[in-house]
Amino acid sequence: MTIKEPHHPLLHPFAIPAKAESDFINIVSGAGTTLHDDQGRRYLDGMASLWYCQVGHGRTEIVDAVANQLKQTGSYSIFDPFTSTIARRAAEMIAERSPHADGRVMFGCSGSEAVDTALKFSRLIQQRRGLPDKQIIIRRTDAYHGTTFGGTASQGLAPNREGWGDLDPNFIEIPQSDIEAMATVFGAHGDRIAAVISEPVQGAGGVWPPVEGYLENMRRLCDQHGALLIFDEVICGFGRTGSWFGAQTYGVTPDLMTFAKGATSGYQPLSGVIISRAVADELEEDDSFLLRHGYTYSGHAGSCAAAVANIEIIEREGLVERANHIGREVTKGFEALKGDGLIEGYRGVGAVWAADLGEPAAEWSRKMTARGLISRGFDDALILCPPLVISDDEIAEFVEGIADLRRQMAPR
Repeated sequence: MTIKEPHHPLLHPFAIPAKAESDFINIVSGAGTTLHDDQGRRYLDGMASLWYCQVGHGRTEIVDAVANQLKQTGSYSIFDPFTSTIARRAAEMIAERSPHADGRVMFGCSGSEAVDTALKFSRLIQQRRGLPDKQIIIRRTDAYHGTTFGGTASQGLAPNREGWGDLDPNFIEIPQSDIEAMATVFGAHGDRIAAVISEPVQGAGGVWPPVEGYLENMRRLCDQHGALLIFDEVICGFGRTGSWFGAQTYGVTPDLMTFAKGATSGYQPLSGVIISRAVADELEEDDSFLLRHGYTYSGHAGSCAAAVANIEIIEREGLVERANHIGREVTKGFEALKGDGLIEGYRGVGAVWAADLGEPAAEWSRKMTARGLISRGFDDALILCPPLVISDDEIAEFVEGIADLRRQMAPR
């Protein structure tokens, strides 16, 4: 008789609720790109935890910055009439490194919250322009924009939208890279489209850089039809694509930009939306207008202190530039794997890459983790998104791990 293990109170995200707690890997320590579990096993982190740990694990300077800030101010609301020096500093540093140095920043905690904020702002602006029918948002197939109601409705991964009942109907999905399909939707619904939401590089949906000219044409269509362009930079931001933001990597400037993950390298939860000066002007033009939006932890002092320290590390250690070096090393390794017939192809930019295995990659990802190499499998792609401090030798260790595993599992 099999005795079922009692369920632990902890319910894991994106997991099978019936899975036993003892079947999960319990990570207990980390330094740089190296992690250890409670059984003493060593892992090389090829996913920067969950696409976010730009500066690596164990950075005590961020921990100290948070602790020092919390000793001074545990945190206090920045709802009117209050403000915070550290929140102002974090907003200033983030805006300065974005395409909107003269814009505004609204903080939240998660990328999902940031997406909801951007979606609401896009409709708010249209309402304030006297265009109440402009409520449609265009989304792209394979896009991931979080798991709040707004994020779920705006993402292009159908399985993540299923099972929740009716979502907001004012979303129209277009094929991932089909600009003609987007033009057709604008032609049919342009007077009702509030915004387009897009990742500069689609991340969780398989690492899909934009085809040449795609983002530029997206910007053009938005301008022609009075729609706002939202870039979801939750994964792309803070050096991941070889610039501070993906918008700069591709030379296309959106009206609203979401960020999270790399803003603090995950040491504290922090997200936000960067708002262009033009959009900010529309919010500021009426002195009596009250913005009825925000979150309890918007501008949390500890989170903002983590962001300031994290950005200082990224800048001091040249990690934005290092992302491009990582890309060259990964390209070299993946090209060798392709030449040996071990992968079918690869794609990526900066320090976010996918190897096309030509078959479902989830099981390969599990096998890699069992070897101490953490990657992520999605469809046929094995994804690599390491901390920006990863060494060349560690990149080679991943490439060799893929090669060894593929050779071992090849049909005989």
